[in-house]
Amino acid sequence: MESENVQKKVVMTAAQPTGKLHLGNYLGAIKNWGQMIEDYECYFGIVDMHAITIPYVPADLKRNVYDCAAQYMACGLDPQKCNLFLQSMVKGHAELAWILGCICPIGSLERMTQYKDKAKKHKDALNSGLLYYPVLMASDILIYNADLVPVGEDQKQHLELTRDLAQKFNNMYSPTFKLPEPYIPKSGARIMSLQSPDSKMSKSDPNQNGTLYITDEPSVLQKKIMSAVTDSDSSVRYDVQNKPGVSNLMSIMAAFTQKTYGQIEDEFSGKGYGDFKKAVAEVVIESLAPVRQSYKDYSSDKAMIEDAIKKGSQAATRRTTKMMAKVYRKVGFLNFEK
Repeated sequence: MESENVQKKVVMTAAQPTGKLHLGNYLGAIKNWGQMIEDYECYFGIVDMHAITIPYVPADLKRNVYDCAAQYMACGLDPQKCNLFLQSMVKGHAELAWILGCICPIGSLERMTQYKDKAKKHKDALNSGLLYYPVLMASDILIYNADLVPVGEDQKQHLELTRDLAQKFNNMYSPTFKLPEPYIPKSGARIMSLQSPDSKMSKSDPNQNGTLYITDEPSVLQKKIMSAVTDSDSSVRYDVQNKPGVSNLMSIMAAFTQKTYGQIEDEFSGKGYGDFKKAVAEVVIESLAPVRQSYKDYSSDKAMIEDAIKKGSQAATRRTTKMMAKVYRKVGFLNFEK
C-alpha cells in the first residue's frame, strides 16, 4: 500500500513588491498558484531584494510589501496552507547567490534579455545588482531545492541559467541541487493591454486604461473594458492576427468562465461589440468581487499580514538553513558552531 507520507513536490516562485497586481498577473500566474497549494509544498516569495536594483523610495518599498502580501492572500494564497515569505528575512538567499556568482560566467549575465532592456531604461542608474540579479533569482529557486517553478515567458531565460548553475555546481562538487522544471499551467492566460492588444497588459503601460487591476472598483473596470480597442468589423470572432482586441477580450472571458472560444462566438453571434464588452465587464466585475473584498479585509489588518510573513519566513529559513549547511560543507567552508 502506498504510504500516506509521500513527500509533496516543492514549488517555489516569487514576485517583486512593485505595486498593484493586474489581471494578467492574476489570470496568468497567481490564480494558478492558489490552486497548487493543496497538492504541493509551496513557497511564495515577496522578493524585496530584487526590488532595489532600480531607483526606489525605501518607505514605498515597505508599504508595497504589506500591499503585495494582502493581494497575494486575497488571490487565494492561504498562509495556513503555503509559506508566504519575505526574501530579505531569509538570509540564505544572499549567501547562496554569492557562491553561485563565483561559478557564473559574466557573459551569461550580459546576454540576458531583461538586463539589456533594463540597462536601456536606467542608463543613469546602471548598477551591478541589475546585472547580477539572475544569479540571485537562481539562488531563490535552488536554495529550496524546488521541483517546479511557475514562470512566464519572460523568465524562461532565467530558469535556464538556474538549471545551468545547478548542473555546474553538481559537477564541480557533487550532486546537490535538483534541476528545477518550469511549471506552465494549462489555463495560464496571456492577457494583453486593452488599448494596445499587441503588448502584454502591464502596470507600466503609459495608457492606464489598458490595464485592469484586481483592486479596481467596478465602475473603473466597466469604463476600461467598454473603452477597449476593437476593430471596424463587428463580429465577435477569435482571430489574434486580424482581431487582437476582440481576441484579448475573449481570452479574458474564457479564463473566467471556462467557456471555449467557439461557445463565446456562438453566444454573441449577430450581436455588436457593445453587448459583448458589457458581458465581459460583468464577468470580470463579478469574478473579482470576492478578491477585492478580501484585499480590503487583509490590507486593513497589518498585524495579521506580519504574522503570515513571519510564519512563512520562519518555514523558509528552516528549509534553506539545511540546504546552506550542505552547500557550505561541499565548497569547503568551516563551521565551528555545531
